Amino acid sequence: MGKRICVLEDNDDIREIISFVLEDEQYEVFSFSNIKDFEKGARDLHPDAFLLDVMLPDGSGLDVCCGLKAETETKNVPVLMMSANFSASQMRNKCSAQDYIHKPFDIYDFVKRIDAQIQYN
Repeated sequence: MGKRICVLEDNDDIREIISFVLEDEQYEVFSFSNIKDFEKGARDLHPDAFLLDVMLPDGSGLDVCCGLKAETETKNVPVLMMSANFSASQMRNKCSAQDYIHKPFDIYDFVKRIDAQIQYN
């Protein structure tokens, strides 16, 4: 497998589609449906990128992003945020993610943006 990406997305269908698409692109995908599980497992995986939904059942992906950017071992790992309800400018004011993907997203654009962040890193 290729580069590792940790996905935090509460919607089962979206999480499954993301995993399928990224695995097809040779990414090793680790997905989590809530912050609690993400906090337990994601950092130990040493991913090449994080893909985070904003609105989650047990908190905000924006807070998760801020936490990742505050920690020494993850501060340089690219974070991409996803949301149907927030604009890129709203998210930029809340966390320092490298990119913002609006849902629903175009699959080809989605993959291109993930590739760009991981290759840049």
